[in-house]
Amino acid sequence: MSTNVPFVSVVIPTYNSARTLRNCLKSIRNQSYPKTKIEIIVVDRFSTDGTPKIVKEFGAKLISAKVERSAARNIGAKVAEGDYILFLDSDMILSPRVIEECVKKMENDKSLVGLYIPEKIIGDNFWAKIRNFERSFYNGTPIDAIRFLRKDVFFKVGGFDEELYAGEDWDLDRRVQQMGKVGIISSPLYHDESILNIKEYLRKKGYYTRGFIRYVQKWGENDPIIQKQLGIKYRLFDVFMENGKWKKIVKNPHLAFGLYLLKFMIGFQYLIERKSSKQLQI
Repeated sequence: MSTNVPFVSVVIPTYNSARTLRNCLKSIRNQSYPKTKIEIIVVDRFSTDGTPKIVKEFGAKLISAKVERSAARNIGAKVAEGDYILFLDSDMILSPRVIEECVKKMENDKSLVGLYIPEKIIGDNFWAKIRNFERSFYNGTPIDAIRFLRKDVFFKVGGFDEELYAGEDWDLDRRVQQMGKVGIISSPLYHDESILNIKEYLRKKGYYTRGFIRYVQKWGENDPIIQKQLGIKYRLFDVFMENGKWKKIVKNPHLAFGLYLLKFMIGFQYLIERKSSKQLQI
């Protein structure tokens, strides 16, 4: 690492995240990147479970604001002092070299404007294992979204669209890619779904389904990227088969069965929510 070490701001929106936040913050403090070159900004929606106390334990900046996720991220970015911004959720854990690898890759290729970070789902129950298998197919695809980017680029594209509460990360990704190249690193982050409850997961998916309507309206339902992100062909087949990934399906038939069972349940939930949304519009 050269003497001119770039500063990195990590922005985390939270709400009642005490169960997972400590591990998230600990993973940031344990990065191989110089600690004096990392700041942590937590934007908290007035949590009542001790989340603010945990933030202060780690010496992170705490901003309290009663806003949704997109606005919270924008608020954090506005006070960020870094050359780069890393957006995390409070239930994510960084492997030790994530920030170092991101900075090196961006500094070595100035044409890059943002990076994907491979994501792994952690959890002991059956559905968490299925989710991890599913997520392994998405890294660097249109279903993924960049998390690490140049701060100046973030503001040039206007930050997160605060009108969106679903698809907002895809929306930002698309606007950033209009500014230059994006890449992917090898070091992963871990998404803690250790207490994944299938009913709660499907309920959350249904909630976001309603939110995707606004995202689709913004880009158009015939947009080719929209067709991949939300279309049946790519989401159910192509993303699992492209670039030789079909071999993982063949080698793990039990996980593949669980994956498609989960997809079926999500699709059924989507149809229910879509019908409900249409009724509300009448």
